[in-house]
Amino acid sequence: MIESPAEPAAEPLVLVAFPAGEPARDGVALVTLNRPKVLNALSYALLSELDAVLEALDRDTACRAIVITGAGTRAFAAGADVRELAVETSDSLHAADPFAAVDRAGRLATPTIAAVRGFALGGGAELAMACDMLIAGDDAKFGQPEIAIGVIPGAGGTQRLARAVGRARAVEMVLTGRQVDAAEAERLGLVTRVVPADEVVERALELAARIASMPALAAAAAKAAVRATETLPIDEGLRYERDRFEALFGTDDQREGMAAFLEKRPAVWRHR
Repeated sequence: MIESPAEPAAEPLVLVAFPAGEPARDGVALVTLNRPKVLNALSYALLSELDAVLEALDRDTACRAIVITGAGTRAFAAGADVRELAVETSDSLHAADPFAAVDRAGRLATPTIAAVRGFALGGGAELAMACDMLIAGDDAKFGQPEIAIGVIPGAGGTQRLARAVGRARAVEMVLTGRQVDAAEAERLGLVTRVVPADEVVERALELAARIASMPALAAAAAKAAVRATETLPIDEGLRYERDRFEALFGTDDQREGMAAFLEKRPAVWRHR
């Protein structure tokens, strides 16, 4: 969480790039939170732009994996902008729902990877945890410090943190605001892997490229099935998985993938 000064809207608060230079990166989008002077604090304007960007990328069939990172080297995002939050009421917050972008990040059909170096606190940690995978630099710090300003996590922090690290550890972190470094976050199961800080984005893009090279319908179905474990009991989850499995039969890529396997050749995916 951070208190930040007003700033002119001179450049986009969310940058979108499609890394080029090698065919393997076809289908990968790099989304950058762009307020480095204030540690990429999640202002309402930034969240609104992020929501629009994620919605557009999720609709774009050419985009098959998304990496989300923060500009600069000091933070992924140091939290919500407290200057904006301080004047809110319960009713105004409920009406505005400024953190809908974090909810959207957790609902995308497109696989997502958070590339975190430096601070990921409060809303920044919540956005990172909403992604499917999390690549952390060895300089990363995670935490939910909201209790220190008289509130609690409000963009999924209590729910996603408990699912990632277990109830007892999540309660301790939320009630004390304690931060954990990258090594502890990896031990707790909060992150996918830890890499050298200056390699975070590159390694996340490599992972995204590998995912984007897979058949898109199968990737989306696999993601949905794994995500279903967060909400469904095991019997319903097994049925959901089976339904997604069966639905892929008859698709172009199912036919191509199995034909290529039997013919001992590389598959050529059409992502349909």
